[in-house]
Formats: sequence, structure tokens, C-alpha cells
Amino acid sequence: MKDMNEITENLIIGSWARHFSRSPNQLNKLHETDAELVEISKDSPYLLAATIDTIAEEIAEGLYQDPYTMGWVTVMATLSDLAAVGAHPLGLVVSVSVDPTRNKEFSSAIAQGMEDASRNLGVFILGGDTNLTSEISLTGCALGLVPRKEVITRQGCRVGDHVFITGGIGAGNALGLVRLTKTPDDCFPEKLYRPVARLREGQLLRRHANCCMDTSDGLLTTLDQLMRINGLGFEIDCNWERILAPQVLRLCETTKTPHWLMTAGPHGEFELLFTISDKRIHSFLKQAESHGISPIRLGRAQRPKAISLLLPSGQRVDVDMAPLRNLLQTVNGDLERYVREFKAFGERWGLETG
Repeated sequence: MKDMNEITENLIIGSWARHFSRSPNQLNKLHETDAELVEISKDSPYLLAATIDTIAEEIAEGLYQDPYTMGWVTVMATLSDLAAVGAHPLGLVVSVSVDPTRNKEFSSAIAQGMEDASRNLGVFILGGDTNLTSEISLTGCALGLVPRKEVITRQGCRVGDHVFITGGIGAGNALGLVRLTKTPDDCFPEKLYRPVARLREGQLLRRHANCCMDTSDGLLTTLDQLMRINGLGFEIDCNWERILAPQVLRLCETTKTPHWLMTAGPHGEFELLFTISDKRIHSFLKQAESHGISPIRLGRAQRPKAISLLLPSGQRVDVDMAPLRNLLQTVNGDLERYVREFKAFGERWGLETG
């Protein structure tokens, strides 16, 4: 656990979890899955997948200003955890806490964002709770079913595995950078940030992948967490045109923003990052094509415990994500200092021009 405990967020989660009695029916341990896996009964062919997610920080810091985005992301963030374990959703319940001074149109836009996100994936909101508070806080809780014999977790990656992601990334960090640096909104309008939970892809992956995790905290953070859980590293081919979403590439070109920032920031999307063994790669790619799924190949799992970036310049750079993942706590929440020091890491690592 030493490596896990180098990360402040992991320590915070552990400090809460130690107070709670563990259910004898829970199969996963701490940090092993995006959603909790619980045995329904010994003779059931399914496990229950349960997850909960809250959108509050992003609203308080001004990252999300459109109430429709707030509602949309609340649903997608919650369902993404089910996607990462390959679950079939049963439904969601939501808890909505909204400032009473807001008009009805504001609350209606949140609700419409939730509804549209749910219907996009064929899932229903079953009910919930409402509160009047000074700060906006939106919570989603989702339940799903996973075939007992097709469980997928964050564990199980092996040296030599092929590393993939379900789609282009960077939109979350693009929006975050625009907000934190006060860049004009038209460089990356908030309406471009409409991430989609990859439920269909997750249900395919449980039959092929060795491990899986969603990228809600950004690509490099996801790789770093999988590295710590599995005790191995990753070699990533930084072909930015292939990895980054087209609108993110345009932002980088327009604002001269280094590409690596779009993978290293902590505000991600809900793509799935997963690994496939050599013996399963051909059957997986064939099945993916037949389902209309086009995963992006990132690289390979490697024995050295490091995240090695192969840059377009030909450089190979090993990045230590621990200081970046802990940076917000290090700077005591000072966002201007956070952006400044975040970029400085890239300069020291030689990533600014790679």
C-alpha cells in the first residue's frame, strides 16, 4: 500500500473507509474497482454493482457554469463507474441541492441535462431527493448487474498487455484550462464538454480486457493509479493527433497550449482505459469492429514501474505523477499558483515542446 499512500486522495479515501465495517458480501477491496461489487446470493449468476458520485467542486470553482452541463455530468459520471465494471444499469436515483435564490429555469436546465444524459444511454432516473442549500451539490447513485463470470476490475494487467482507450480525450482538461486561465470562452465553449459514459464498450470489454478504469480524473492520473494497483508501468505513444479529441487539438493550436497538459490535468472525461493481452487482441478488435467500436491504441504495459511517454520529438520521458496529483493540496487550493506550478513540471520534464 506504500505506493498507493503517496497520493493524498488515496489517503483521504482510506481514512474514511477504515471507519466502516466491511460487508461479507462485498467482493472488491479498496481502490480495486470503479463501482462496488456485491454478491446478491450464492446461486445468482449476477453481482450487484453500486456507485455514487457528486458534482460540487466543479460548480463551486466555476468550471461548470451552464446548469445543463451540471445535470448532464452528474448522470454520466455516475454511469461511467458502472461502465468500467461492465455492468448493465438498473437505474439511477439523484439528490439535488440547489440555492433557493436560483430561478426555476436554472433548476429545470439541471433536470433536463440529467434527463437527456439518461435517455442518451437508455437509462432511467427512478427517483431522488431535493434540498435547498447555499451551495449547489448534485449527486447520482446507480445500481447495475454484472455477470458473475465476467467480472472486470482495475487489477489484472500484465506486462506486454496492449493499452487502449475508448475515444479521444482532453475535453475535460481543455474546459478546465480555459476556466482557470480566464481564456475567452469561445476558445473552448462549455457546450463542447458533453462526455458520454461508455456502457456499451464496458459490456464488451468484460469478456476481453485484463483491467479497466474510467478516465474521469484524466489520462495520466488513470495510468498512474493502474500502475500503483498492478505494480507495473506503461509505455505510451504520444501521437497527439490520434489521442486528443479534434476540438482539443484545435484549442492547443489556437492558444499554443502544450498537448501534454490535456492528458495530465485532473478533469477528465468518461472514456475507458483498458488493457488486452496478446492472445486476445485479434478477437477483441474483431468484436469491437462488429459492434461499431473504434478503440485508440495507446501503447503497452511494461515491467519498469513508470509512466514512459514516447514524444513525437523522439524523446522518452518518465513522468512522476505523484506531485501533480497532490499539487492542489500542496498549494492549499490556490488555483493561480496551481496552474503556474503545473506547467512548470512540464518544463522541467521537457514536455512543453514534445
